[in-house]
Amino acid sequence: MNRVHDTGPPPGLEPAFDAHALRVLEARYLRRDERGEVVETPLALLWRVARAVAAAEAAHGGDPEAQARAFYEALARLEFLPNSPTLMNAGRPRGQLSACFVLPVEDELEAIFDTVKHAARIHQTGGGTGFAFSRLRPRHARLSSGGEASGPVSFMKVFDAATAAVYQGGVRRGANMGILRVDHPDVLEFIDAKREPGVLTHFNISVAITDAFMQALEQGGRYDLLDAATRQPVGSQDARTVWERIVRSAWATGDPGLVFIDRINALHPTPNLGEIESTNPCGELPLLPYESCNLGSVDIHKHLLPDASGLDRERLRRTVHLGVRFLDDVIDSNVYPLPQIAEVTRTNRKIGLGVMGLADALIALGIPYASERAVALAHEVMAFVLAEARAASRALARERGPFLAWEGSRPEQAGEAPLRNATVTTIAPTGTIALLAGCSSGIEPLYAVAYVRRALDGKARLEIFHPQLERVARARGFWSEDLRAHVLATGTLEGAPGVPDDVRALFATAHEIAPEWHVRMQAAFQAHVENSVSKTINLPRGSRPDDVAEAYLLAYRLGCKGITVYRDGSREGQVLATQPDGKPVAASPEHEPSPLPPANCPECAPTDVP
Repeated sequence: MNRVHDTGPPPGLEPAFDAHALRVLEARYLRRDERGEVVETPLALLWRVARAVAAAEAAHGGDPEAQARAFYEALARLEFLPNSPTLMNAGRPRGQLSACFVLPVEDELEAIFDTVKHAARIHQTGGGTGFAFSRLRPRHARLSSGGEASGPVSFMKVFDAATAAVYQGGVRRGANMGILRVDHPDVLEFIDAKREPGVLTHFNISVAITDAFMQALEQGGRYDLLDAATRQPVGSQDARTVWERIVRSAWATGDPGLVFIDRINALHPTPNLGEIESTNPCGELPLLPYESCNLGSVDIHKHLLPDASGLDRERLRRTVHLGVRFLDDVIDSNVYPLPQIAEVTRTNRKIGLGVMGLADALIALGIPYASERAVALAHEVMAFVLAEARAASRALARERGPFLAWEGSRPEQAGEAPLRNATVTTIAPTGTIALLAGCSSGIEPLYAVAYVRRALDGKARLEIFHPQLERVARARGFWSEDLRAHVLATGTLEGAPGVPDDVRALFATAHEIAPEWHVRMQAAFQAHVENSVSKTINLPRGSRPDDVAEAYLLAYRLGCKGITVYRDGSREGQVLATQPDGKPVAASPEHEPSPLPPANCPECAPTDVP
């Protein structure tokens, strides 16, 4: 690997991490010696990452040292951060930098256990894995040996047990997505697979919904169940029965989510390489078998004009172009866990640049999350990011050549100019990197205006109060210590005396926002995202199954590629919870309060910290 001559980062530019971020860095990211002692500073970490990634510039005639300094400046200002494996592993012997992988699950015993082994290797390096189990024959199907097949769910339990035995990146256990097509004969067993406590705890699960199923549901009819190998009909099922089972299970546990698989494949950029069957653990990346993706996010709040009158478009343009170049360099700097992954990843060169800090930006702009203005801003922001990211990818294609599968790809057939990357945009949950950046997670609303951060042993660590509320309250003349005490006790402005209605709307939390607005926000971003969007549609405890069904149907109508709903309190050990006294509690001291419930994602899973 090419190395950058170490002249050090730009003088005088210290990383802008706050006290909470520093705790996370020490617990999970900073390099340690053989005795477990921290031997790296936050500055050295960012310089390590910038240098390791910029080393790829040499192969393309670039200046690795100059690019490393440019990368460092963006990282140190916390304007852009890559996914956690890049921060953990860049410049270190392991060198695996990707967040997300999809592995194939073939209907053959030896191949299945090869995939288990490959997943374990990926989890050790800090990556998450997605699997489609749709190729496996159903339970009770006859085998050539004369026995009966045990079905997809039984093998999912094997994967889950293997995951439980492997710590991810030496810090936490791994994360999986399990997907089964709605036309698989075992779909009802799959839907209910997580109803029993303690089962498949290292999996998020989603049903791959087809257009044929949605048409049967609309018409109140039946749809075909297909043979897993031949895709020929082997029976039928009532669509309403399956739908109601999905809705009931999601209402009860948060699983399964939905993946609109036909829509994903209709927009898949390289259909000549095969169909997409699965996504990563949080659903924002539909990937081919053996494909991986590298993620990075831009903090939108840090890209507002100084007077908070709107977007600083020129600054955002510079950061987006730098982010695309950084992620493309990551592909070449990466040490892949399997040769098959290296081949497919380098063939398509997919990257996923997204945004975080949306809730903070909306508050600074005075725009309530549940409003037409917020949805309009979402369209504006992501349309700009997509246009500039594609422009940056085209510039890299002129400089370095297009991705290897360009010929025959959808954009090539549409007559577009060559791109360096088959995809450029994604919305990730950003649970941990948003905490490092000091901003709200992804495109989620605030989970709470104040909360208690605690370790998994239940011991309280810190009380966190949203800084913009005090600023607004003092400016508007209603700040008081009583207000502070109320918010710390409840997590919201609900019931707080003397707070104007417009301020209540501005600081509305995830469970105070109607599900329709959650879905509309997701759809607004999806309209300008080439991959997919990680977003949780949060429901209060008193929600009905019909609320889940309405959110699912709205997501389908508005063009989303998938959807996850979560009713507060429906899962033991959820990442964030509300105490009996109403106070929101974060499940771990380094986890940014986000309404995302699944504890099965490389970017959002809580971690045991001493």
